[in-house]
Amino acid sequence: MREKHSAIFGKTILVSVLSSFILPNLASAQDVSAENATVTYPASYFAQYGAVSVNDMLNRIPGIGLALQGGNQVPSFGNTNNRGLGGESQILINGKRMAGKANEASSQLDRIAADQVEYIEIIRGTSGDLDVRNSGQLVNIVLREAQSTSSLATELGFTHFGDGTIEPLGTFSYSGQTGQLNYLLSADVSSGYEKQESFEISLLGDQSPNETRAFDRIREQTAYRLNSNIVYQPTEVDRFALNGLYSESDPPANLLRTITDLKTSPTSIVLERETLPSTADNWEFGGDYEHNFSDGGKYKLLFIGNEKNDATTRERHVAAGPGQPEKKNLFLDTASRYQERIVRTSYAWNVVAGQSLELGIEGAQTTQNSALRLGVAALGAGSPAYGGLRPVNLPNAISEVEEIRYEGFALHNWQINARMSLESSLLYEVSEIEQTGDVNKRRDFDFIKPKLDFRLAISRSLQLRMSAEKDVSQLSFADFSAGVNQQDDDQDTVAGNPELAQEESWRYNVNLDYRLPNDGGVLNSRFFYFDNRNAIGKIDISPNAQTLLSTNGNVGDGKIFGLYLNASIRLGFMNLPQAVITAGLNLEDAYIYDPLIAKTRTVIPYDRGSFRLGFRHDLPAQNLSYGLNYQDGIGNMGGTGGNRVRYDIDNVVFFNAGKVRPDLILFAEKVGYYSFTYRAEVNNALDFERCNKRYRYHGYLRNDKLREIERSCVTTGTQFVFKVRATF
Repeated sequence: MREKHSAIFGKTILVSVLSSFILPNLASAQDVSAENATVTYPASYFAQYGAVSVNDMLNRIPGIGLALQGGNQVPSFGNTNNRGLGGESQILINGKRMAGKANEASSQLDRIAADQVEYIEIIRGTSGDLDVRNSGQLVNIVLREAQSTSSLATELGFTHFGDGTIEPLGTFSYSGQTGQLNYLLSADVSSGYEKQESFEISLLGDQSPNETRAFDRIREQTAYRLNSNIVYQPTEVDRFALNGLYSESDPPANLLRTITDLKTSPTSIVLERETLPSTADNWEFGGDYEHNFSDGGKYKLLFIGNEKNDATTRERHVAAGPGQPEKKNLFLDTASRYQERIVRTSYAWNVVAGQSLELGIEGAQTTQNSALRLGVAALGAGSPAYGGLRPVNLPNAISEVEEIRYEGFALHNWQINARMSLESSLLYEVSEIEQTGDVNKRRDFDFIKPKLDFRLAISRSLQLRMSAEKDVSQLSFADFSAGVNQQDDDQDTVAGNPELAQEESWRYNVNLDYRLPNDGGVLNSRFFYFDNRNAIGKIDISPNAQTLLSTNGNVGDGKIFGLYLNASIRLGFMNLPQAVITAGLNLEDAYIYDPLIAKTRTVIPYDRGSFRLGFRHDLPAQNLSYGLNYQDGIGNMGGTGGNRVRYDIDNVVFFNAGKVRPDLILFAEKVGYYSFTYRAEVNNALDFERCNKRYRYHGYLRNDKLREIERSCVTTGTQFVFKVRATF
């Protein structure tokens, strides 16, 4: 089977490479400098579209999605934690990264007025002059220079949900420049309302009917967010920036579950009602200072502090039928606080002509406090702190995890000649992770992480990028202590594992990027291979053969292959120069031998693959734009050919969708009087149902003694969004 997959990948890669070399001979070269490898779009390019924000401008650039996805659009192996700052960012403003994480540059694109932009660059090369390491392509938004200017951008609208609920949305941002001071202040409100309708049918192992479960879940959520970005440049060589964010989002939910027992005659019904009051908030404050020396050297200092708090209480009440009295049978309370304190400093200079070197160090303190309380309806004294139910003594339920981490780094940039460049980096990380509370443990780690990034301008339009790097994942602190299981109604809590170690991998990428002449679009192909060690999955921690229990742990080594093909093409050859069609095909194969189930399995988040299609047509004469975007996964639900499979100690779940869910989005946008922009969107237009099959077993899954089959589907309905935007 592996040989078959390898053959398929090999043929596909060969076709991709040959196509990339042949296409340049079929069209004249685009006016892109091979030396600079940068494509520039002046503000005048967007004047005909009536753009209100930077996002409006970016939407008119073919292939912009590839640049915004960056060099590593490949999903991470295992968890996706991203502690620390690192040296990479895909969006720059005036050539600088923003000193933020939750409040980084991509979150500002709707808040920066289009009339403040001088030009937008797509930077395909790498250079020591860049403020960050360029892992793929960078988008640099350069603002106009003016002595005094300001603008107010507003967006008001509403979202109509599938059940008839209407929720408001709005954004206000004030930005401008006064002398050497640039500022951006914004506030927005958005809805996270969601109504889920689900139906599940269960069969016993002999295929006889067991039960059905139907539930309606409503989440009432409104998010409020304030943020700011201030840049002050007192001299030509000094620059200060401050970045702040505060957001609050309380997502309470209510759930009603109807369970019909099909094993009895007549059938019996049990009702379960759950309330889930919740609170959530986070803040972030960051800043940076930069000084440029007369000899070309550059000193940088960045810092960030942030905090995120979440708390949810789940209480379940059960009734023996409609109209029958309720009795509370579950109390589950979770709370967590996550904090980061980060400082990063570096000095960069030109060693010789065409070569630069940057040396620096980053230090970070990260802590997570978590608490879990479980109360059940059982004999014994109840407690008000557990909703009046009897407390259950859970191991490792109260925990504080703290990591002190230092990372020294050296980055060398070499412009070999006009067409070739090589960026090499070496990072040395040392850290100490200490867990206190119900479990007390301290561990030390150290890693060396090299990386090479080679770029070759084959022609003025065709670029080859190759990279190899050692990657070490960051552990999820939530896995260290007991938590809740949101994916299985039969299991309220999951155990923690204070013995977790980091995953390590060697990652290899080959990328071909071809820009069609006369801004005709972009063709891109990417092949990647990851050789993973110490992967994280489910391990057996059962106290005995009758009480099976699993948790996240290190399970072994894995291999990951992928080929991503992307195209964004103007339809000028069809006499539609303002129409752009986008398409993408992702093919993935990932496998690992899992001792828990005694078989080779796939690896989440790598699915069989997915595809997407998009169309956008701008009609400047009518001040109108419209289009659609569609995406779907490859592979049906169930079996090894399915899109996504998740294994546990005594059950397996097959999904009909992975990280890419079937979705159809329709939109139309019109610029009206006084430059007001009206936009209508239809999200989830096909009202996609997320379905899965779960097979439960007597004892270990590997023993193959089927106990129950569950088939369930859930839908959230179609959403209609209407917005009105303007800049004053």
